[in-house]
Amino acid sequence: MVLPQSDGSGYWYGPGGQLDSGAAVLKALRDYRTAEQSIRRSTRDSMGMGETDLLALRFLLRAQASGETVVPKDLSRILGITSASTTSLIDRLVASGHVRREAHPTDRRSVIVVPTVESDQEVKVTLGAMHRRMMAVAEDLSAEEARIVVQFLSHMASALGEQTTSPEIS
Repeated sequence: MVLPQSDGSGYWYGPGGQLDSGAAVLKALRDYRTAEQSIRRSTRDSMGMGETDLLALRFLLRAQASGETVVPKDLSRILGITSASTTSLIDRLVASGHVRREAHPTDRRSVIVVPTVESDQEVKVTLGAMHRRMMAVAEDLSAEEARIVVQFLSHMASALGEQTTSPEIS
């Protein structure tokens, strides 16, 4: 493996600006995160949404795909925001045409939050090509390589002290 060279300005570079293998892995992970943050920012901008709005929409689309209903309290819990912030979030998503409120099927006092068909299509158009490129890279891994990557990323998540899975835009 050829290790990346650097100008030596980073704190983890060895003598001569060369990375050791562990530092090279962390640099690659950092480069991935930078690229991911950039595409998220671009997606948010193109959809006219903030990060929390996009995370909420992603959660709602996943729930809908698995046949689950979502009440506002579910959004509060998964996003870690107050009920007042959740109400504002839902109001924004309703106003932008991304979700609608519907009567709860079994609790007349409650409402569910449902993504619109248009928002599902918009997400597919906006993120579809990127997802296909990412899937092609992942599918190109051998079973052993995939096992190692999954194990590594799981260990990294543990090292960061991650206790719960937060909704992500992939």
